[in-house]
Amino acid sequence: MTPSAYLKDTAARRQKELFAFLRFPSVSAKTEHSKDIQACAEWLADHFRAMRFQARLMPTGGHPVVYAEYTAGADRPTVLYYGHYDVQPPEPLELWKTPPFEPQIRQGYIYARGASDDKGQTFAHIKGLQAVLEATGSLPVNVKFIVEGEEEIASANLPRFLKRNRKLLKADICVVSDTAQFNKTTPAVTYGLRGIAAAEVYVYGPNRDLHSGAFGGSIANPVNVLCQMIARLHDKNNRVAVPGFYKGVRPISRVERQRLRRLPFDAGEYLRKLGAPALHGEKGFSTYERIWCRPTLDVNGITGGYQGEGSKTIIPAWASAKITMRLVDDMDPNDVLDRLERYLVRIAPKSVRVKVRKYGGARGVTVPLTGPWLQAAAAAIKKGFGKEPVFMREGGSIPVVADFKSILGLD
Repeated sequence: MTPSAYLKDTAARRQKELFAFLRFPSVSAKTEHSKDIQACAEWLADHFRAMRFQARLMPTGGHPVVYAEYTAGADRPTVLYYGHYDVQPPEPLELWKTPPFEPQIRQGYIYARGASDDKGQTFAHIKGLQAVLEATGSLPVNVKFIVEGEEEIASANLPRFLKRNRKLLKADICVVSDTAQFNKTTPAVTYGLRGIAAAEVYVYGPNRDLHSGAFGGSIANPVNVLCQMIARLHDKNNRVAVPGFYKGVRPISRVERQRLRRLPFDAGEYLRKLGAPALHGEKGFSTYERIWCRPTLDVNGITGGYQGEGSKTIIPAWASAKITMRLVDDMDPNDVLDRLERYLVRIAPKSVRVKVRKYGGARGVTVPLTGPWLQAAAAAIKKGFGKEPVFMREGGSIPVVADFKSILGLD
């Protein structure tokens, strides 16, 4: 029997198993689901054991990591797979057509919380390996799995776990399936992720809200000042104006620019889907370059003053804005946050007080396109999809990927 034949023969059983996995409400953000998290982890470990993997739950200080391994031979390369079994809270529940933890198939798609982030991807790898094992009796490589239960709450305990278990987790490459295809008909190999740095800036004025008639014109309005400061975060070419922001940013190579330009891009369709009137971004770069290869700074939200129905004539006592910056290789998130803080304090007028709260971040990661690993991934995807994949970056961030690189030395 071939692996493909095994998969065909066991399709109904695999769907039943996946649905059982998806039924666990493993919501890591809510303590009320702690027992569900534990039950989900135990179920997954038992599933690995049934496949002849060695598996156990490993403590982290928070929710456990499911660790599993299969040894094919000391002379074989070792692949480490990373995934997570926790999920985002499903609220608002009224927007679900079917219950979030009762999987349903509609028009060929499985609808359930976790079906595509990240239980579905993790289970696809597990079942693929099981097919090879059942059909051939062994695997061609050593395989290790880390499936954590805290990815949706920023993986706070994972770096310590990696540091404590360096020897156990020794491998040649790490595989993560938490990004996207290029589009619905074009498969992709993702070789780069942007990093992230997050902060919140507070602007304080008077010690209480003031009447805008009695005090307007004599006291600085923190909302006005904050908006003026935000306006100075970019220059006329949409480059980030924070001094030293681009320190360490490598230029996009000629080869990569040519590769990205060969990817199809329909600006009209892109704008139609997003409902935006025009493209916008750093001058001198294409859309793919802007969202995949260049750093950015965005204000995610502004708070301050009266926001209820009708009018209320006040000068607010304070205002705040949440800011995130997407980073590329060699940008240190702590350095970038320090530079942002110094700049915001410098450009603020003396009529207000400024405080910046820094939330930290993660570095960007790019995997070399040369060498056997990405080529092996591309060959596998070509065989599975029947067409050549494209190589692309991802504009978002998966902080744990940077941890695998910095702690374990793994691409």
